[in-house]
Amino acid sequence: MAFVNENYLKLPGSYLFSEIARREKQFRQENPDCDLIKMGIGDVTRPLPPAVIEAMHQAVEEMGQQKTFRGYGPEQGYEFLIEKIIEHDFKPRGVDLAVNEVFISDGAKTDTANFQEIFGMGNILAVTDPVYPVYVDSNVMAGRTGIYNNDKGQFEGIVYLPCNQENGLKPALPSTKADMIYLCYPNNPTGTTLSAEELKKWVDYARDHKAIILFDAAYEAFIREDGVPHSIFEIEGAREVAVEFRSFSKTAGFTGTRCAYTIVPKEVMVYDSKGEAHSLNKLWLRRQTTKFNGVSYPIQAATAAVFSEAGKQQVKETIDYYMDNAAIIRAGLEKAGYTVFGGVNAPYIWLKTPGQMGSWEFFDKLMKEANVIGTPGAGFGASGEGFFRLTAFNTRENTERAIERIRTRIV
Repeated sequence: MAFVNENYLKLPGSYLFSEIARREKQFRQENPDCDLIKMGIGDVTRPLPPAVIEAMHQAVEEMGQQKTFRGYGPEQGYEFLIEKIIEHDFKPRGVDLAVNEVFISDGAKTDTANFQEIFGMGNILAVTDPVYPVYVDSNVMAGRTGIYNNDKGQFEGIVYLPCNQENGLKPALPSTKADMIYLCYPNNPTGTTLSAEELKKWVDYARDHKAIILFDAAYEAFIREDGVPHSIFEIEGAREVAVEFRSFSKTAGFTGTRCAYTIVPKEVMVYDSKGEAHSLNKLWLRRQTTKFNGVSYPIQAATAAVFSEAGKQQVKETIDYYMDNAAIIRAGLEKAGYTVFGGVNAPYIWLKTPGQMGSWEFFDKLMKEANVIGTPGAGFGASGEGFFRLTAFNTRENTERAIERIRTRIV
């Protein structure tokens, strides 16, 4: 008899975006001629930059020649890509990294889900609320949490840090023990950011409590305002207590191509039951070399082209395009009387649902009356109830049409 990992049974219903897809599919079947505009899942619509395509073609040609063919690559990534990441993403911000502190992967979602494997079951995790579901669900699957409380919409054994309208959507430091702290800034789903001073408080907390900050910076390239940190390693002391996740999905259109990276400084330590320190960097390397065979050579060669002069300009144009969409969404919603957050340093717009309407109720209303798909805030946690997320990743035409529909059809 094969027994199930009963931790999976703790998960309520389906994954958030699977449920959205199910409702959308049903609506399309019932309304086959409906023109739905999707602004829910954070998938992109702009194609890969020409510089990326050219490099990918060249790499594929190399794979077809005996002299330049490559088989298994290094699990942590090719140095030619890692060196470009360090040179272009970190050195200009005063952050020094070694090649063996950067790990190339197939996605930030994958890494944020898998990284928890290194930590013991007795660790208490803290998450902002609302939160990207993967941080929570992966720890539930591992058995690090208690059961799901339907009344609270939360799992036992997790420290939830509410981000609500009253505190400006910014979490307070944990008032109870926390060993693993998930932070995402610019934030998904709220689109908010933390200043250097605010982020320093988290680094200091982690240093004082020997906690680890798991910092998701997948949207740092969308930051427009000065004074907002792009990396947690811009903060003094962060190398001792933080891991950072980044992605090329939204910035360079790699959602269907898959490439990302994770920074694990050598100074970050975890402790065994005897209190002895162990290098998190070495443990993550051990995990990756055991379970992962690396990102393919053509994809890494294509990613390296992101950092060419042409690539940088083309990626900038893509980011500008999406952030112009975000500005259109934010301005249109504000004009329609909505309370709106985000859309300034992030491609996400977080809005308060009208008339104290529930998040899923607003989802259905928006889909049926405006034919626009968004993401219910309740899907991101209890504090997301009464809020709703729209993304700026659709085309300009669809973005403008969607906002006009919301303004004229939703009352």
